Amino acid sequence: MTSQIKTMLLLALLSAFIILMGGMMGGRSGVIIAFGLALLMNMGSYWHSDKIVLSMYRAREAALEEAPYLHRIVEELADKAGIPKPRVCIVPEEAPNAFATGRDPRHAVVAVTEGILRLLSPEQLRGVIAHEIGHIVNRDILVQTIAGVMASAIVTLANIFQFTAIFGGNRNEEGGSNPIAALALALLAPIAAGLIQMAISRSREYLADDTGAELCGHPRDLAEALRRLGESSGRIPMRAGSPSTEQMFIVTPLFLSGGMASLFSTHPPLEERIARLMDMARR
Repeated sequence: MTSQIKTMLLLALLSAFIILMGGMMGGRSGVIIAFGLALLMNMGSYWHSDKIVLSMYRAREAALEEAPYLHRIVEELADKAGIPKPRVCIVPEEAPNAFATGRDPRHAVVAVTEGILRLLSPEQLRGVIAHEIGHIVNRDILVQTIAGVMASAIVTLANIFQFTAIFGGNRNEEGGSNPIAALALALLAPIAAGLIQMAISRSREYLADDTGAELCGHPRDLAEALRRLGESSGRIPMRAGSPSTEQMFIVTPLFLSGGMASLFSTHPPLEERIARLMDMARR
């Protein structure tokens, strides 16, 4: 399935949640308002989702003289991948992590945290950048960014919805449903949005690992980077942003202790990703 079809399906599914929530809140009037809101969000997410996410994490574009080595890595790997050089941004966070965003390779951005620049060796950092370039080459960045923005909006609306349902809104004058059904939908909508994100993200991480290993030429460097990032993940909390955008990062910025919690992670198990890369290195 192409990234364009995935993007349309994602927008349709998340828009359906918004419209359904609107109907539960205000009947026919709520559906009309929610439809207009979903339409505006779809247009805004397609054209401006990268700006929204970068703003969410307070990312700033890094000048060439500020981070010459980082720019050099990005330029070299982008050239090898046959795409224009993405913009380079730095996130003012100690938590070591990285992500890519943008609607297509011509409007792509690679963002890294200050923490990852301090934690990783140059070779390991090159592996991480290669992984993010892999997402750009594989056209993952639009669908992942839109998933984060739309899911964040659904969580926000669901919180408003719960308040409305509990404190007497959502009566039946205009065909709205009862408060119990409204509250149930408000609780389930963020879970459903998260499951959609998880389904999109997991297989794409494996593919970005494969592409990144091929681009950097040293799968072991990417594997070692993932190991070091995994050791730090969760111990250093991400201060900005939202859990709804976790699928964009190379490793999840949330602490997961395993078991049931890991089943709902947007990322495949880190041990499996490292093992696959080490197997590539041996071959």
